[in-house]
Amino acid sequence: MTRLGYQIPNFTYPNTAPDEIFDKVVAQAKAAEAAGYDRVMVMDHFYQLPGIGAYDEPMFECYTMLAALAQHTKDVRLSALVTGNTYRNPTLLAKTITTLDHVSHGRATLGIGCGWFEKEHVDLGFPFGTFGDRFDRLEEALQIIGPMLRGERPTFEGQYYRATEAANSPAPVSKIPIMIGGQGEKKTLRMVAQYADESNLTGTIDDIPRKLEALDAHCERLGRDRSEIKVTKLVMVAVAPTMEELEADMARIAATKGWNDAVMEMVRKALIYGDPDTVGEQIERARSYGIDGVTVDLPVNGDLTERIELLGEIAMRAFA
Repeated sequence: MTRLGYQIPNFTYPNTAPDEIFDKVVAQAKAAEAAGYDRVMVMDHFYQLPGIGAYDEPMFECYTMLAALAQHTKDVRLSALVTGNTYRNPTLLAKTITTLDHVSHGRATLGIGCGWFEKEHVDLGFPFGTFGDRFDRLEEALQIIGPMLRGERPTFEGQYYRATEAANSPAPVSKIPIMIGGQGEKKTLRMVAQYADESNLTGTIDDIPRKLEALDAHCERLGRDRSEIKVTKLVMVAVAPTMEELEADMARIAATKGWNDAVMEMVRKALIYGDPDTVGEQIERARSYGIDGVTVDLPVNGDLTERIELLGEIAMRAFA
């Protein structure tokens, strides 16, 4: 499970040419591993997300990136946070995550969700459908992927996907955990209880108690041992040793991305933004609600590897 994960959500860095981006990503993954994080993650998107940058900013395909990062790290587990189910046939995804497990010598985790970024789907030709369609697709996919990862050969005929004795050889090196991302109390957390090993919650810190109660109820109804499921929370952060340094970091990325004052203020409000004490208080508050770990990211200053180390120290103190 993730006790402390580090997500890389941004590939636009100051004074960095396109052919230099990958080296900056590798440096972040290595810094996270050295600082004691136990999982490194990237987003599964083809466009940058609103609130982080313009849609046409640099964005890499996640599983190619994770396989590459496997060659530059030794111990951290590797995952998408989270795979958009709509982007790949479930049999292909089962093969992809199994391949990642092999090239990383047993460090793969399957993070998965139903997909939500409509512009990405429309522009690039992926089926989007309704909210309900995407959840139904995800549930069908899990009924194929899970058995394939366990060495079974599922035959499945659904509305969206089909498979006939779908073989997955070679089998994964390790038991690949399935982590479902999201916070929907009726559908998402029910699928966590039914199919997953881990839940990664989005939303606010104050939402955590209600989400845990919903997950508990689904587990009880389905006869699932709740202790088998680990729950983590995605926490988006901007931190530096002092507020003066943090504001300098903000000005640096704003100049690179072309953010005006209004956008900068929106970003400040969207993140846990502050010095180590401020950030530590919020991560400690999340922990106090009973979650098992956090995944953090640094969309403003993650390319400064000393910030990764600082945030790791803060989060590990909260979960000591």
